[in-house]
Amino acid sequence: MNQIDMTKTKVFSAKDRINLVRIDNIDTLADAEKVDFSNEELTILSEKIVEAVKNKKKVVWFYGAHVIKSGMSRYIIDLIKRGVISHIASNGAGSIHDFELAYLGGTSEDVPTAIEDGSFGMWDETGRMMNEAIQQGYKEGLGYGESLGKYIHENPEKFKYRDDCVLYNAYINKVPATYHIGIGTDIIHQHPIVDFAVLGGASGIDFKIFANTLKDLDGGVHLNIGSSVQGPEIFLKALSIVRNQGYKVFKITTANFDIIPLGDYKGNISKEHFHYYYRPRKNVINRPTSLGGLGLYIEGDHKKTIPTLYKLILKGLNADQK
Repeated sequence: MNQIDMTKTKVFSAKDRINLVRIDNIDTLADAEKVDFSNEELTILSEKIVEAVKNKKKVVWFYGAHVIKSGMSRYIIDLIKRGVISHIASNGAGSIHDFELAYLGGTSEDVPTAIEDGSFGMWDETGRMMNEAIQQGYKEGLGYGESLGKYIHENPEKFKYRDDCVLYNAYINKVPATYHIGIGTDIIHQHPIVDFAVLGGASGIDFKIFANTLKDLDGGVHLNIGSSVQGPEIFLKALSIVRNQGYKVFKITTANFDIIPLGDYKGNISKEHFHYYYRPRKNVINRPTSLGGLGLYIEGDHKKTIPTLYKLILKGLNADQK
């Protein structure tokens, strides 16, 4: 069958691009004190996370790209540095926004206008460096996330803002950062040097790394923050693999973060209701905890829920140290 020639795609420099999210407007850790938000499930979740950290159990943080676009990077990074987060995971867009912040100091272009002339996502630096990094790393047997982290670490002159990059901080702190892509869903898939076999292979390695973390999740916590498809589906499949292989992963706490009002999210729901088809409800909250553990739903804007969770975790850790 005929295929389009990717090498004919025109790319543009991102250096003069207008970015909606910038290093100078993402949250600082001090901004958490300005957030006034209360949520019973969030309090319970923070207690479970502190308990997991105290008992040296896993805390997995799977997030959608909007978490980065909401300016939440520094909270995640601080929790990595404190040894709270055991594993970072996201979709392809999560890696791209994070990577762009590291080299460009900004991310999130104005899509409605850029799609009109075919310029949307055609950024040479982003596509070239990320594809090169993944291709180089894959040759060494590395996954998607580790390839990017290694590339940033080995080319500091290109990444002025790397200290505010989640995947870089995960790499230097030896915390797995895995990215679970869908071919054709990300702007680096539009670049002329893209190699889809490498992207798939590298993300496949990341899936196995992710599953390897889940085999030790018993007694731990899994958070799905703003990922409505990739996060729930990947978590359920990886969890099924580790249980299939005989790992006893049943006493777990799971939590889904979103803005959709779910009502009684633990109750039965008819297939006639659209909530039945909302993946996180079944694949994060209810099914994984059917044989034990606890599933929670945190309703609210990331700009409120994440800073509040951050404060509650620190409060709990400080109380334990007294």
